[in-house]
Amino acid sequence: MTKRIFHPDTHIILDEAAKRVSPWSRRNFLRNALGLGTLTMLSGCDVVDGVSAESMLSNMSDFNDRVQAWLFNPQRLAREYPESAITRPFPFNSFYVPNTPDKAPDINLDEWALNVSGSVEKTDDWKFADLQRLPQFTQITRHICIEGWSAIGKFTGIRFSDFLKAVGADMSAKYVTFRCDDRYVTSIDMASALHPQTQLTLGFDGGALPREHGFPLKLRIPTKLGFKNPKHIGEIEIGNDYTGGYWETYGYNWFSGL
Repeated sequence: MTKRIFHPDTHIILDEAAKRVSPWSRRNFLRNALGLGTLTMLSGCDVVDGVSAESMLSNMSDFNDRVQAWLFNPQRLAREYPESAITRPFPFNSFYVPNTPDKAPDINLDEWALNVSGSVEKTDDWKFADLQRLPQFTQITRHICIEGWSAIGKFTGIRFSDFLKAVGADMSAKYVTFRCDDRYVTSIDMASALHPQTQLTLGFDGGALPREHGFPLKLRIPTKLGFKNPKHIGEIEIGNDYTGGYWETYGYNWFSGL
C-alpha cells in the first residue's frame, strides 16, 4: 500500500475550505440536503420559503463572523516559509470574467495615486514614491484561496499599521475599506489591519509587483482567505460604517480569518 504524504498545512487548508462554501453551493445544500422543516429545527427560525432560508443562513454567517472575530488573536502569526518553499509560477485568480491575466488593469504609475479618506488626520494622496520611503519588510507566507487551492509567495511592502500611523488613522475605528482600480471592494476589521503581518505590498518575489498580482499596490493579509487580499488598491477608507465587499454580497463570510 502506498503511504500518502500530506503537506504540513493540509489540515489548515481543509479546515478553512470546509467552513465556507459559495452561494451556489449553499443553495444546492438547501435544495438537496435539508428540508425546510429540518432547517427550522436546527435554527429555531420559521423557515417557510427560499427567502427565509437565505435570511437564516445570513444570520448564521453573521454569527460565524462574530465568533471568528472574538477568537482572533492579533499577535498570533501566520506561518512563514523558506525561499525553497515558494510556489513558482504563483497562480493567478480574479473576480472578473474571463479570469485571465490580460484582463487585469494596466495602470500608468505616473498617473496613479492612493487616496485616503474617512477618520484620518492626513487625507493627502500618496504617490508610489511616497510609499517606497516608508520602512519595508518581506514575508514568505501562504495564500489560501476559498476555491480550495493554496500557494506560497514572497511579498515585500509596508507594515499596514505603520501606514495607518503615518496618515493619523483613528485606531479605534471599526473598519478599513479598500476600493480598487479593477472595481473590486472589500473591508477588514481594525484588529486585523493592525496585525504585524498585514502588509501594503509593493514588491513580489524579489522584484516589482506584477500587473496580474496587483500592481502597483495590493494588501497582503496572511491571516485571512485570499479574497480578503485586494489588488490594484486605489483608495483606503477608515470608519465605523460597515461597507462589506464584492464577494461578501454573495454570501461569503466577511471576517474570513484563520
